[in-house]
Amino acid sequence: MFFQKKPISGVEWIICGLGNPGREYDNSRHNVGFTVAEELSRKHGIDLRRVRFKALTGTGEIGGHKVLLMKPNTYMNLSGTALQEAAAFYKVPPQKCLVISDDVSLEPGRLRLRRNGSAGGHNGLKSIINMLDSQDFPRVKVGVGQKPHPDYDLADWVLGKFPPQQRETMAQAAVRGADAVECILKEGMDKAMSRYN
Repeated sequence: MFFQKKPISGVEWIICGLGNPGREYDNSRHNVGFTVAEELSRKHGIDLRRVRFKALTGTGEIGGHKVLLMKPNTYMNLSGTALQEAAAFYKVPPQKCLVISDDVSLEPGRLRLRRNGSAGGHNGLKSIINMLDSQDFPRVKVGVGQKPHPDYDLADWVLGKFPPQQRETMAQAAVRGADAVECILKEGMDKAMSRYN
C-alpha cells in the first residue's frame, strides 16, 4: 500500500526560544530561551540566521519532525507577534508551538515542562497567549532563580547577568533544555515531563 509522505516544505512544529535581541542582553536571565534555541541549532545543525517573521529562523529536523526554530527579534513583550506570523504562515496549531522561556520561580538551571497554562506574570508568554488567542501551547521553562529580596526590581533581576558561579549550571541547563525539546517531539509530553520535571 502506498502512503504519501508529508511534503518536505511543511513545518510540523515551531520551536520558539524567548529573549531580547541585542548584545547587551546576551547571557541575561531573560535570554535563557535564546540560549536553549542556540543549543538546539548547534546540536541539530540548524542555521539560525535567516530573518523571517520578525525573528532569526532556521528549518531542520528534531526528533524526526520538520521544525522551524526561531528567536524573535521583537522585544520580549512582543514575542507573540513573531510566533503568530510563523504559525499562521505554516498553519501550525498552538499545540505544536513549543515555547522556551525563563522562570523566576524555579531554582537556577531547573527545568519545568508544561502542556499549557497561564503566563504566570511572564511578559513573553503573555504576548504569545494574546497573539495565538490560546493558552494551549507547550512550554519548557528554565529556572533563573528568584530575586534576592522583595524590593528588588523584577525587570532589573531578569535583565541582569548570571554570576560566574552559576554560568556552568546554566550551560548544563541549556543542554538539558535542548534534550527536553527533542524528547517532547520524539516521545511525547508525558514521557518528557516524567524525565525532566
